Amino acid sequence: MTTTQNETVVSLLNLVGLNAEDTHPALDALAQADHRYLRDLKINVGNVLNSSQTLTKKETLLLALSVAVNEKYQPLMDSLTEAARQEGATDAELAETIACTSLLSTNNIFYRFRHFTSKEYYQQTQPGIRMSIMMNPVLGKEFFELMSLVVSAVNGCELCVKSHEESVLKHGSSEPRIFDAVRLASVIKGLITLL
Repeated sequence: MTTTQNETVVSLLNLVGLNAEDTHPALDALAQADHRYLRDLKINVGNVLNSSQTLTKKETLLLALSVAVNEKYQPLMDSLTEAARQEGATDAELAETIACTSLLSTNNIFYRFRHFTSKEYYQQTQPGIRMSIMMNPVLGKEFFELMSLVVSAVNGCELCVKSHEESVLKHGSSEPRIFDAVRLASVIKGLITLL
């Protein structure tokens, strides 16, 4: 591993608050091969975490946290939780991020099934899934819907993505803000793939 590649890995892990001493076999494999993707990934992660003009730093970290929760990557969940706290996230906001991610994972499976089968019985039968946290979210309706959209995009539920994108816009958001949030989610998901 070259010094430059090692520095790139360390810098990348530092961006998300992870310990460079921990083992990351996929990152190490890229570093051993002196692969140019490492530099791209570091730039992409830095850009989505630090350069949004539509998301606050706290919002950025909470959205990244929702992806880490969805992907069940505990070290990143821990580092993003701490970073979000430093940006003013409350325990209630952090808990709601976790709850939103769980609810949307549930909904994404159910509504994706409905969409894939397109059978009248499944379409007409009430889901029976309680969603009371969506009514008056601590994070505010627009941001809760934005987080719902992000998790739905990561999970690949077309019906949910369309529904939440429409809802986010109805709650006063903008397409650039949605674009930034989904781009953030895609980069964080790509990073987790290598962790």
